[in-house]
Amino acid sequence: MLCELTIENVAVIEKATVHFDRGLHVLSGETGAGKSIVIDSVNAILGNRTSRDLVRTGAEKAKIHAVFRELSEKTIKKLEDAGYEVQEELLLYREIGADGKTKCRVNGMPASLSVVRDLCADLMVIHGQHDSQSLLDPACHLGILDAYAQNKALHADYYAVYRELCTVKKQADALSMDAEEQQRRMELLQFQVQELESADLQPEEEAELQNRRNRILHAQKIAQQLNRAYLALEGQEDAELPGAIQQVSNACAALEELSELSPEFAQMAERLRDLFYGLKDEAEEAADLLDRQGYGEEALEPIEERLDLIYRLRQKYGCSVPELLQYLEHARRELEEMETSDERLAQLYEKQTQLYETAREKARQLTQSRLDAFERLQTELADSLRFLNMPGIRFSLEHRRGPLASMGQDSVEFFISTNAGEAPKPLAKIASGGELSRIMLAIKSALSDQDDTATVIYDEIDTGVSGVAAERIGQKLRETSRGKQVICITHTAQIAALADVHLYIEKRQEGERVYTHITTLNEEERVGELARMISGNQITPIARANAAEMLELAHREKKLDK
Repeated sequence: MLCELTIENVAVIEKATVHFDRGLHVLSGETGAGKSIVIDSVNAILGNRTSRDLVRTGAEKAKIHAVFRELSEKTIKKLEDAGYEVQEELLLYREIGADGKTKCRVNGMPASLSVVRDLCADLMVIHGQHDSQSLLDPACHLGILDAYAQNKALHADYYAVYRELCTVKKQADALSMDAEEQQRRMELLQFQVQELESADLQPEEEAELQNRRNRILHAQKIAQQLNRAYLALEGQEDAELPGAIQQVSNACAALEELSELSPEFAQMAERLRDLFYGLKDEAEEAADLLDRQGYGEEALEPIEERLDLIYRLRQKYGCSVPELLQYLEHARRELEEMETSDERLAQLYEKQTQLYETAREKARQLTQSRLDAFERLQTELADSLRFLNMPGIRFSLEHRRGPLASMGQDSVEFFISTNAGEAPKPLAKIASGGELSRIMLAIKSALSDQDDTATVIYDEIDTGVSGVAAERIGQKLRETSRGKQVICITHTAQIAALADVHLYIEKRQEGERVYTHITTLNEEERVGELARMISGNQITPIARANAAEMLELAHREKKLDK
């Protein structure tokens, strides 16, 4: 659960530290005081995307620290798998720069946003102000039902088969193309394969031909320079100055005569001897190259023809020789598949039939899990909504089976009847804003019972309700807080009175700047804040008396609960 949240330079909050405990926490304050900033900060620390606009004006960066304790086994395993040290506390840190750059740390070690999101997925759930409106979209109903059914494994099993079915169907469709189109494709492939095979291209052939062509075109110059190099090494018979080989040999003999006088001379003589043998090898190589310079003009023609063929093929296919060879292999395979397409197509159709039957069976299991879950959910929602001052409400499921798709074969929509004798109709046509809030709370409460998330945050779940309904929402939140930590932003005194911890958020102007402060209220301060929530800024003695009575009744209910 969340134990501590420190916010620094976030929007109008310069620095604030909030401590949390078990039970129900409420955050109250005037509209615009900064309650949403707390939610934005929690979202940021959980690794969700945020904007640099969150950084306080004039500050270089915003900093958010959070401390979580009593971690679930699932979270501990994620930390271990990710290589983070597992401690009694999970320390999260998020830094957001005014330039948009962000840094995250987990237990003091660097982490990416995606890693933080994965690690924090089971720490808490945040229900935003506009979540109730999502109930008006039937596309969201299947997700709610699946979350309650806890059928992720069933869906993953189905989806693996469905994806393979789509792949096989695509392959079969490609093979079963129009007969004339297939014939045209086969004729083209046959021509291309024959053309490329007859060319008998080799991977390094072009470079080698270019080298041979250059040697023929410059044969005279090459012969002259090779001869010159050879004579410089071996020397000329009638020349007064011997060649390099003879001179190195003479130097070596001179030093060998001195080798007995000093090791230095012996070492130098040895190096010169190695040089002598190296020069001999180079002279022989030069002579060999000179002997092989037998290319005439007649040798140039077949090389030019070959290079021209390669050039035309490259221009035609728009690729290099290695790529031409790869294309040839691909064309051979495609042609072979097309020539045996009837047999291959029969195999694909057989496999497609088998996969389709398997997918239908797994889709049926997925459907059954949803229908069974709705029966349980319907009962639980009816009980919750009756408690939330919506007696007589009836839920039904508009369920249709369709073709197989990524989510199975089901299309679902929640229908309700809010008055006795009326047929159930779509939520969008029946529910008011206050009813939507209570229906969403009932759904969220049912979903929270299905997982081990330690903390649940409700952002103004009481929108559109008052009186008895608001009090019942508070009681429902307090009931949920017996097994989970619940944090709720509210404008309703009936809910705030039932809190175990009451946090007050207010704006104060100091000089030319506005600052937001977060205060944990004591009993007397709670009476004042509840009175403000009841009567506004003009707090009367009667409002304070009502507030004190609300707190007293809430304390009595807590004692009875225990």
